[in-house]
Amino acid sequence: MQTETNVTTAKDAIRPARQSRLARIGKELNRSKHYYLLMSPYMIIFFLFTVIPVVLSLGLSFFYFNMLEFPRFVGWQNYSRLFLNDDIFMIALKNTLMFAVITGPISYFACFVFAWIINELSPKVRAFMTLIFYAPSISGNVFFIWLIVFSGDSYGYLNGFLMKSGFILEPIQWLLDEKYILPIVMIVQLWLSLGTSFLAFIAGLQTIDKTLIEAGAVDGIKNRWQELWYITLPSMRPQLMFGAVMQITASFAVADISIALAGFPSVNYAAHTVVTHLMDFGTIRFEMGYASAIATVLFFLMIGSNKLTQKLLRKVGE
Repeated sequence: MQTETNVTTAKDAIRPARQSRLARIGKELNRSKHYYLLMSPYMIIFFLFTVIPVVLSLGLSFFYFNMLEFPRFVGWQNYSRLFLNDDIFMIALKNTLMFAVITGPISYFACFVFAWIINELSPKVRAFMTLIFYAPSISGNVFFIWLIVFSGDSYGYLNGFLMKSGFILEPIQWLLDEKYILPIVMIVQLWLSLGTSFLAFIAGLQTIDKTLIEAGAVDGIKNRWQELWYITLPSMRPQLMFGAVMQITASFAVADISIALAGFPSVNYAAHTVVTHLMDFGTIRFEMGYASAIATVLFFLMIGSNKLTQKLLRKVGE
C-alpha cells in the first residue's frame, strides 16, 4: 500500500513538471510568434525542397526503383553493390576524396589570404580587386577558356608555348592522357574557388572591432601574426564556418568542370567523381534507388567533413 502511494505521488510530481514545461514552451511560442511568422516562408521552402527530399532519398536508397515499376524493397543490397561490386564508384570515391583533401583546404586558405591582403587596401582599390578575384566564380561557363589553354593540338596555348620554347617536340594530349586530366581539373577548380567564401571573409574582416586590436596591443600582442591568431580569426568564426561549409560542398560536388574538360565519362574514368557517378545512374540509367544510395554516401561524407572542420575551428585562437 505504501509503495502504491509513493508511485502515485511520483506521478503527480512529474505531471505538473511536464505541464509547466509545456506551458513555458507555449508562452515562448506565443511571445515570439511574430519572429516565427517571418521565418515561416523560408522554413516552409527549406522543408519542402531540402529536408523532405533528403529524407525521401535516404529511404529510397533501400529500394530498387527504375521510374517505371513500383519501388521494391531490397534492404542493404544497393550499398553492398556500391562498395563491393562497383569498381567505378571506388575510382570516383578516390578522385572525390583527392579533390576534397587537396582543393578544399588550398582554396579555403587562398580565400582567406587574398581577403586578408585585399582588406588592407584603400576602399576603391579594394572594391576593384574584389571584383577581379570574384569574377571567375560568377561568369558562368568561363572555365571553357581552359579548353583552349590545354588543347591537344599545336594551337593550344600551353602546347604552343612549350613547343616554341623547345621543351616538347610534339603536342601533348592534355585532356586525353589520364596522367594529366585530374591535376588539370583541380587547377581549374582552384581558379574558380574564390567565390562566396571569399566575399564572406571580406565581410568578416570589415566588421572586426578596431578596439579589440588596440586592447590586444596593450595586452602584449607584438606583431600581425599574433593579431591574426588571437583577435582576427576568433572575431570572424561565423564567417570562417560559413566559408568552410561552402568550400567543402564545392570540393565534394565537382562535376560540371570535370564533364566540360574531360568528357563524360573521362578517359579511364580519370576525372570521374561521386557526383558524375550519381548523374550516370540517376539521369541516364534511371536506377533511382542506387542513385539515392550514392547520394546518401556523399551526404554523410559532407556531414563528417563539416563536423571535423567545426572541431578544428573551435581551436582557433587557443
